Amino acid sequence: MAEPGKLVLMDEIAMRRALTRIAHEILEKNKGVANCMLIGIRTRGIFLAQRIAQLIQDIEHMPIAVGEIDVTLYRDDIASKQSGNAITTNQALEIRSKKLILFDDVLYTGRTVRAAMDALMDMGRPEMIQLAVLVDRGHRELPIRPDYVGKNVPTSKMEEIEVLLEEVDEIDQVLINQTGR
Repeated sequence: MAEPGKLVLMDEIAMRRALTRIAHEILEKNKGVANCMLIGIRTRGIFLAQRIAQLIQDIEHMPIAVGEIDVTLYRDDIASKQSGNAITTNQALEIRSKKLILFDDVLYTGRTVRAAMDALMDMGRPEMIQLAVLVDRGHRELPIRPDYVGKNVPTSKMEEIEVLLEEVDEIDQVLINQTGR
């Protein structure tokens, strides 16, 4: 049940369907997952990447590497930058010459995705970077377009999209705040 002023755009079933469709689209576009790697943008993007990896494993019976990226050091809205490694995983991942599928929960201005691409390029030169998002809400400030979209939701700049995931929020839902900030 959504809070007052919020509308449920996707429930658990709709999210599962969208992620299953994205998994199939990734397999079709890349002709399988050979030489592919999933990279999730912290915080919620990594959980989406892990879910897609499990769906791909279930469909193809082939594992796919998953990495996590923290773009904080690459944001253009942070006054001072510190040094550090943006990609964190349980194992060292080689991204050079790989097809990377970058995951985020909501695509809005494109600035987070730009920061993620900058961080990835600092790690090595991938063969290509594809973008998957659960929700594309429009209002791009940069020329960034997703390859895989769970749901397109035209919004006003006064509205806010909130993605809740079981791993973080104990529920799977996508909400739109009708009242804005």
